[in-house]
Amino acid sequence: MAKPVAPTFEAALGELEKLVADLEGGRLPLADSLAAYKRGAELLKYAQAQLAQVEAEVRVLEGDLLKPFQPEP
Repeated sequence: MAKPVAPTFEAALGELEKLVADLEGGRLPLADSLAAYKRGAELLKYAQAQLAQVEAEVRVLEGDLLKPFQPEP
């Protein structure tokens, strides 16, 4: 049975960060590395879809005029 992608964007991002750290650390055997890579690809696809959905909603709210983010000083 496949593991669900993630309950939230933040959970997906957190799991993805852990997978990347594990892969970069070289602590995983080859088979586990491949599984982690596949899981990471699923999480990335999910996160990108969530961001695209939010961007579409912001476009509606802003009348299709996205503006660059400028944090307050």
